[in-house]
Parts: sequence; C-alpha cells; structure tokens
Amino acid sequence: MSKTLLVPERYAKAAQESSKKETSPDTITAKEKLPEPSGWRILILPYRGKGKTAGGIYIPDAAVEREALATVCGYVVKVGPLAYKDKEKFGDSEPWCEEGDWVIFGRYAGSRFKIDGGEVRLLNDDEILARIKNPEDIIHT
Repeated sequence: MSKTLLVPERYAKAAQESSKKETSPDTITAKEKLPEPSGWRILILPYRGKGKTAGGIYIPDAAVEREALATVCGYVVKVGPLAYKDKEKFGDSEPWCEEGDWVIFGRYAGSRFKIDGGEVRLLNDDEILARIKNPEDIIHT
C-alpha cells in the first residue's frame, strides 16, 4: 500500500506550477523550508483527513482544521540527528520511526506551531507510540 500525504490545494497547485518551471540551484523545496528538528526531536505533519465524505459531501475547512488539531496520527517529515541514539533509553533497538512513516502519538504530545499552510508538531523521540500503515484506518474523533 502506498503512503499518501494530503496537502492543501494551494500547495498542490504551487507544486504543479513550480514543477513546470525550470528548476535552478536557488530553488528551495517546501520540505527544506521546514525547521530542522534539533537533538532527539521529530517533526510531524498531523493527518488532516479527507475534505470529502464517501458519499461526496464536502467537509468545511473549519471542521477539517479542528480534526487535524485533535488528531493523534501524523506523517514523519524530519528526524533530528540524535533521535533514538540514547542507549540508556532505547538500547540497541531499531528506531521507532523514520522519515516517511505514519505514526501515532499522544493527543497533547509535543509542541505545536503554525507554518504557512498549517500546523506541525515537534515531538521527542520517546513520544511516538506506534507506526501505522494508513492513517485512514484509525478512527479520528
């Protein structure tokens, strides 16, 4: 099953327009604009859900934003350089997650902050509860 990242339409359009333009070394990608997590922190993009129900009804943006605020699922965008390297805490175990994974975390875990286009979270490496394959399999309330 492929991993799908839902992004706001304005970013999808901007990405399409920028892909049509000729790229130069001065061009910075959206991922590069995001902050680099320091130490043992992990940068998470909360799951936003679909903007439309299975029956075809469009969900208002305010409701989608409210669900994203309360979600416990997210996409791992970046991992700090010291994440999962503490031998006392993690021993010799594999990292609990890596870039590109969908994860579950505590509802109030991490620090939230807004960037252009939405909200992201910075979590400590030990605040990841589980890896999941598809965030749509989790019931969001």
